[in-house]
Amino acid sequence: MSFRSNIAKAYARLVTRSVMKRALDPVGAQGTVLKVLLAGGRNTAFGKDHRLEQVNTHGELQQAVPLRDYEALRPYIERVAVGEADVLWPGRPIYLCKTSGTTSGAKYIPITKQSLPNHIDSARRALLAHMVHSGNADLVDGKMIFLQGSPVLDRSGAIPSGRLSGIVANHVPGYLLQNRMPSLATNSIPDWETKVEAIVTETMDQDMRLISGIPAWVQMYFERLLARTGKANVYEVFPNLSLFVYGGVNYAPYRSRMETLIGGTVPSVELFPASEGFIAYQDKCNEDGLLLVLDNGIYYGFLPVLQGSGPGSHKVLSMAEVQLDVQYALVLYTNAGLWGYEIGDTIKFVSLSPPRIVVTGRTKHFTSAFGEHVIAEEVEGALKDAMSEVPCQVTEFTVAPELAPNEGLPYHEWHIEFAAPPADMALLATRLDEALQKRNPYYKDLITGKVLRPLLIKALARGSFAAWMKARGMNDAQSKVPRLANDRRYVEGLG
Repeated sequence: MSFRSNIAKAYARLVTRSVMKRALDPVGAQGTVLKVLLAGGRNTAFGKDHRLEQVNTHGELQQAVPLRDYEALRPYIERVAVGEADVLWPGRPIYLCKTSGTTSGAKYIPITKQSLPNHIDSARRALLAHMVHSGNADLVDGKMIFLQGSPVLDRSGAIPSGRLSGIVANHVPGYLLQNRMPSLATNSIPDWETKVEAIVTETMDQDMRLISGIPAWVQMYFERLLARTGKANVYEVFPNLSLFVYGGVNYAPYRSRMETLIGGTVPSVELFPASEGFIAYQDKCNEDGLLLVLDNGIYYGFLPVLQGSGPGSHKVLSMAEVQLDVQYALVLYTNAGLWGYEIGDTIKFVSLSPPRIVVTGRTKHFTSAFGEHVIAEEVEGALKDAMSEVPCQVTEFTVAPELAPNEGLPYHEWHIEFAAPPADMALLATRLDEALQKRNPYYKDLITGKVLRPLLIKALARGSFAAWMKARGMNDAQSKVPRLANDRRYVEGLG
């Protein structure tokens, strides 16, 4: 072990011990954050509109600040975007983070001087926690690759704007610069496919220890890497690869294909980053649950999903009121100036002390054409179960209802792109349907009651999802395929 890695391990223990001390007092940590946010927000335009000077408690905050999605907050953000100060947070943001979804146009989320450390420090905490619990700090002795958006910012407006990963790339700590790849020039290439080829050229002869990115895009990088090098697997190219860091999606559907490409298993760390804030990260190896970031600029509200979400819905619970294994929609109050903001993700707690969560889906991504309310956690889990019985490798997938088939009962249609198809597609469909029925009793009732027939699989040609994403302007390292919809808008033009 090198001097550098020894120093890293000692520092990792120090930071992780401090973080865990606060995590074991989640109510106290959140109370401190709330006080700071209220002090910062009281003299802003938003604070005056909502009388934040009279707010001191969680209950008072819920009374004063109604829940909002992006469209409801847009009038304030438009004032911010033209350079008006003291609108949502004191002063002006240093960036506007451009993000886009499959259900709306471009959104611009403020990032302030106070909120930027949340994005950077939380990712650092995740790596340090991994070093502590794995005992391996050797990754600091080699190269690290981050597949991310371009760091080139749009400076045409009053506030510079760009993708979150590109903004963060402009604030890489100095001690990581010599290890970090790709180069600034390569990272700035706007076209994703051209960029991947350039990354392969730069990295194929390096001592890569850590690779980070959304699994689908890392998978593409691995495939191009092996095609260029002629090697059988990634371990032959990078024998010291010791960590895969990912976020934004469930890794389970990709695991089989990724392990084939890699040539075995590699330790992994899951992150839950969002443009609105860095929410949580996996702090322990081989354990379910992501440690909630409690002490770094975000105050959380938790809206029980069964109540519904949106203006007029309540009750939004505090950290002191949540329970295990209950579905909650996340509500954020942040030092970027987001107040009562419904981020669109649903979670449940698997531990309360310290608070660890799993992401279960998106509030707008579900299939419930017949009242079944199937969510991402269920389809991803069902696919994992089915693949364990019927071996295959999946590149990507999405699920949509077929409401009016030419003949027979309606059904769920799974659009799946296989890297290695199953030997028996009909058997996979059967096992998949059975697994989904076990996970969702409403779906089971519809099948047994002959309201729906068992699901069908539509196998897609290789590259179908990449072409679909590119056609929608989502061909970059941050874009993700939506798992579900309540209609067929996502599957139009697929295969």
